[in-house]
Amino acid sequence: MTQLPKVKDTFVNAKTAQSILKTRAGKQAAQVFSNAADRFLRGHQLALSGKTPFEVVYEREIISLRFYKADVETGENKHRVPLVIIPPLAANTLVFDLFPDRSLIRYFQSQGFDVYMIDWGTPSRKQAKYNFGTYIKIFMPDFISKIREHSGEQQLSLYGWSLGGAISLCYTSLFKDKNIKNLMILASPINTHQSGYIGKLYQKLNTPAQWVRTNTNFRIRQIPSRYFHIHGWQNTLGFKLTDPVGNFKNYWQLLKNLNDRQFVINHATSSSFVDNMLAYPGGVMRDIILRFWIDNELSTGIVKFGDQTAHLKDIECSVLAIGGDTDIIVTAEAVRPLMDLISSPDKTFKILSGGHMGLVSGSQAPQAVWPVITAWLSQRSN
Repeated sequence: MTQLPKVKDTFVNAKTAQSILKTRAGKQAAQVFSNAADRFLRGHQLALSGKTPFEVVYEREIISLRFYKADVETGENKHRVPLVIIPPLAANTLVFDLFPDRSLIRYFQSQGFDVYMIDWGTPSRKQAKYNFGTYIKIFMPDFISKIREHSGEQQLSLYGWSLGGAISLCYTSLFKDKNIKNLMILASPINTHQSGYIGKLYQKLNTPAQWVRTNTNFRIRQIPSRYFHIHGWQNTLGFKLTDPVGNFKNYWQLLKNLNDRQFVINHATSSSFVDNMLAYPGGVMRDIILRFWIDNELSTGIVKFGDQTAHLKDIECSVLAIGGDTDIIVTAEAVRPLMDLISSPDKTFKILSGGHMGLVSGSQAPQAVWPVITAWLSQRSN
């Protein structure tokens, strides 16, 4: 005959179970609190981004030149032509080296490329006088010259993402640099008025701007550049507002997974780029408003820099232009017009999977974007 448990034993077992549950709940609460504190107060310490070693080979003012040596020394896997990454002006460089196992720079190194990257630095109001022409006419020729001196190679490939692509195009055409062998242009605003709903907003800005020019003596360039200075936090906010729903979901997922340390670390790493965007010098922001938003200057193929003029038709090197299929900041249709503006006999336009940032460092980029670029570039880098 089965003996029923004693009441006292049942009570003791219940108390033990309750104690265990409380202990576990306490430990989980402590873990959640610790992860939340680390993520929101010390996120930069958690982030895994920016860990690839590099050498600074040149510095000028706030700008520096980084060198990442190819993983292979010699042989058929090492490419002769160095690769130069030209970042956008408001983007910190972490986006190109986001995760140790998802780093565009490490990928290029593993494919046999010596990689150089221009780090535009962190502008303050002291750099308010910098405008688009400052980077095209002064900084780019200087840094390109230093890359050639350091590498011992005259021919270079430029990889320009977003505004970095516009800088690459304008430099190459303005100086008619025939030793730029390859151009890779990703999500660059060639025709901003064709960039989805944002492009329609830019078009609406053009009408009142033309009326002001015709009927008044007021010119935006009369306003001192310091009044156009955009802080890094403002660029971060603006970037996030392009997809408020997506950003809300991103942080909602974080809150739901605060007990998962690895999830918190990955979130801090992914956010290290967006949460730390850089300032736009006032002169640059003024040029963005006039040249890109209102006048849509790049779409004409002719960009003036004082008494000098860049004609995109003078570009004859190999060009690969890429638009993202889910990019709402610079849509693929805003990139496509480049094909009609350049004279390159070897030019290709592709729409690949990813948004504006996703093309560079998204979770699908290592499979959907990077191999496409390196397959194209490898054939043209020896």
